[in-house]
Amino acid sequence: MLKIHVDMEKCQHYGQCVFEAPAVFHLNDEDKLEYAATADDSQRDDIQLAIEVCPMQAIKFVE
Repeated sequence: MLKIHVDMEKCQHYGQCVFEAPAVFHLNDEDKLEYAATADDSQRDDIQLAIEVCPMQAIKFVE
């Protein structure tokens, strides 16, 4: 199981992560980011891409 953290102080809700890992990240009705704090190991590559495309570098894996 992967643990994910988004620094909501840094996040500007651009939603780039949603395109890369829609099973983990989504924008709510107010266009604010919501995410699952855990994900299956099979989603690692998608989450890694989301980390890389985040313009604010707000996403990371938690060890």
